[in-house]
Amino acid sequence: MARTDSTGSTWRYRWAHRQNERRHRTYRSVEAAWRRRDDELRRLRALAADFQGSAAAGAGLPLELAPGEVVLWVWPAAQLAEVRHSAVLPAPDLTVIPEATPLRARRPDGVRVVDAGMAVITSCRLVLLGGRGRRDWSYGKMTGLAHDPAAPVTLVQVLDRRRTSGLMLPVEAAADFRFKLTLAFADAIEQRGAVLAQLDELIAEHEQRKPFRPAVATPAQARLSGLVPGGRRTVAVAAAVAVLVPAALIESNPSDPAGERAVAATPASSPSTIPALVGPAPSGRALAPVAAPPTADPSGSPSRKPKRPTPSPTPSRERLCGAPANPMGYDFCGGYRIRKPAAETCDYFDCEQEFWAGRGYLVQCRDGAVSLNGGRRDACAEHRGTRRTVWT
Repeated sequence: MARTDSTGSTWRYRWAHRQNERRHRTYRSVEAAWRRRDDELRRLRALAADFQGSAAAGAGLPLELAPGEVVLWVWPAAQLAEVRHSAVLPAPDLTVIPEATPLRARRPDGVRVVDAGMAVITSCRLVLLGGRGRRDWSYGKMTGLAHDPAAPVTLVQVLDRRRTSGLMLPVEAAADFRFKLTLAFADAIEQRGAVLAQLDELIAEHEQRKPFRPAVATPAQARLSGLVPGGRRTVAVAAAVAVLVPAALIESNPSDPAGERAVAATPASSPSTIPALVGPAPSGRALAPVAAPPTADPSGSPSRKPKRPTPSPTPSRERLCGAPANPMGYDFCGGYRIRKPAAETCDYFDCEQEFWAGRGYLVQCRDGAVSLNGGRRDACAEHRGTRRTVWT
């Protein structure tokens, strides 16, 4: 008979209620983090599509604009940072990767602040209007660009300046400054489309990581371990203690000399025969082995019991996470994107038409077909959209 409380609800219903509360609490936390990241990526995508400046935005600034030059972004409080020792920075690129860890308001080692003023991003250059003068970094002469991953410092190298310098901004403005500087540099080399394509790929990948709503736990799924405080963990610890404590006590006791003599007097067993049984012996003498009685077959002649064959080990199941078995090692679990799939891919996966004309990475569509247009806006357009990435 089920044990009930004063309200009439059984412990199984209480267990299901606790499980559902825990699952939904975890889901809400994960879903909120996913939603914040999704909103940020879409905000950057919209900003990259509509990012424009104007010459009127530079009105009132002590800065003379060149013909066709427009002001894209202004920040009133920035610091001019210089590197004390010469360093070679990586070449400027158009990578858009949001910060993995929050930046800290500190100055990196080897960097000193020599001036402060207003930072301006134009369509042709990055400018600091400082108290000691103006510092320009022209995109056409830029040879190196590096964003510090832990501090809000961006260093720039240009052809006409020997010393490496850059800007240090407040933490709250650093991410916006870096993204808009990337857009301005992309416009200068006519590569705005590459930034938009990269953001589309990031949004598509993030969409595949959308958390699923957890299944509802029912009272029928409750186990007896739910009656024990701590649940399965308490049961597992108690079982481990019950096994380990007697073993420790046996190992701590000294061995019986009589038992050692009895074992020494017992002949070693042959792998093709049944081990000999130790029979009783008179007091003071070693125990004599007693041969096991032979078994008789239906014909009446005695025979020995055949040795039971040792079962062969079961091979471990390949990790595929739902992907069809294939010799290439492709799965849905995770790893590296597949941009150049093997020639026999379509022998194991359901490839869409014009599969080999794709120009992206391998993905599975929502109807089960696979496409080589992963990361593109038209991926799986005729198959209800992209479902997940195929990994290797």
